[in-house]
Amino acid sequence: MSAPYLQAAGLEVAFGGLRALRDCSFVVDQGRITCLVGPNGAGKTTIFNAITGFLKPQQGSVSFKGRILDGMKPQAIVHAGIARSFQNLRLFQDLTALDNVLVALPDMAGEEPLGALFRPLHAHRATGRRRVDALEILEHVGLVEKSREFVRNLSYGEQKLLTIARLLATGAELLLLDEPASGLSHGALEALMALLRRLQTEGKTLLVVEHNTRVVQKIADDVLFLHQGHLMARGTPEQIISDPALAEIYFGGAI
Repeated sequence: MSAPYLQAAGLEVAFGGLRALRDCSFVVDQGRITCLVGPNGAGKTTIFNAITGFLKPQQGSVSFKGRILDGMKPQAIVHAGIARSFQNLRLFQDLTALDNVLVALPDMAGEEPLGALFRPLHAHRATGRRRVDALEILEHVGLVEKSREFVRNLSYGEQKLLTIARLLATGAELLLLDEPASGLSHGALEALMALLRRLQTEGKTLLVVEHNTRVVQKIADDVLFLHQGHLMARGTPEQIISDPALAEIYFGGAI
């Protein structure tokens, strides 16, 4: 029997006297879009931090395709195939959209100064290939016409798409998106949902923290409901959203 694609087992995280995660266990299946939902303070972002090496759980373990990730640095986890976004986007505001994608591509040409010095033609060709790759990624998310725009001049919706472009630049197969739909206009929201579904058809697996129930219903194959740091339920969007006990916790009884 093959190992689960992504598995969190018995995660425990405490900040002082606050237990952010308590015996939190779940599996994410390959090739699916899984939405992680729950009220504010449920521990959703803490789970992202535990998976991607930004914090070390006091107990429990995370594995990816059978490989234990415990103790690995965030960059090593990216190399293993997992990349994440952040609520505050973390884009380089004074660089262009193209440059933001270029810096996310692995194995940057020119990182070795002596290589660029003694093999300038090779370095130039490598830089050209990287630029083509970055432009293709921008085209894929609908931003190629904005490639020369400084990030600070992009709309909020465009910046959200750029964060996804940066994830794609890493080559990761599992994408963790932290509230990608928050603050988007109707048009930008529709474009985002279409992009996420397209990425799924192209072989990406997505774990998405999302509060917008309409988005969850539109994109999710599976929903994980988190409450007080513990996985309380798992099911389809319809099962989770129609459960009155979960609605009482999440929505105060009104969906």
